[in-house]
Amino acid sequence: MQIVLAAVDDNLVRAWESTCGNIENVKIHRGSIFDVKCDAIVSPANSFGFMDGGLNLEIAEYFGSHVQERLQKLIQSRHHGELLVGLAEVVDTDHDEIPYLIAAPTMRVPTILTETVNVYLATRAILTLVKFGTVPDGTPVKHIIETIAIPGMGTGTGKVPPDICAHQMQVAIADILLSQYQFPKSWLDAEKSHHLLYANDVGDWQSEN
Repeated sequence: MQIVLAAVDDNLVRAWESTCGNIENVKIHRGSIFDVKCDAIVSPANSFGFMDGGLNLEIAEYFGSHVQERLQKLIQSRHHGELLVGLAEVVDTDHDEIPYLIAAPTMRVPTILTETVNVYLATRAILTLVKFGTVPDGTPVKHIIETIAIPGMGTGTGKVPPDICAHQMQVAIADILLSQYQFPKSWLDAEKSHHLLYANDVGDWQSEN
């Protein structure tokens, strides 16, 4: 699996370079996500698959309205009407150069995401889908998608700061792509790990406990 993190925002690119720049199989692209040579582009979607604003609208305009229609049908048929944060789905785009779209909700509906771990959950969902998931006919996703272009998850409507976004994405990449995830040893361990995904340092977490 190859990951390309793509953004036009200099602050986000710098944050990615600091957190993810040395990770094998991860590249950072400063510029439009549509210029990335890849098998799939990630849509930081909502749980209902509406693609009518921000990057989602750009994606729908790039591929065509059929992408939203296909995604919403899959959400209704495979996910009982909602693609929850922490899940992801893949649809065909009918595009010659970028044949697939991965939808990974960062929010149920438009919501400010500061002090949440939604960026981590959405990024984890993307990587879990590609590494372990299947498409509706049973084909493993890893057999059809090798290179994924991922934008700054939650940095638009969600207003997640670049450094927090980059940190949460880096942890998800380490957990799934690099297989470094370890199940928490205790509830305290789980709580600490959760909080540190959006806090600046362990001191911030300790001061609240």
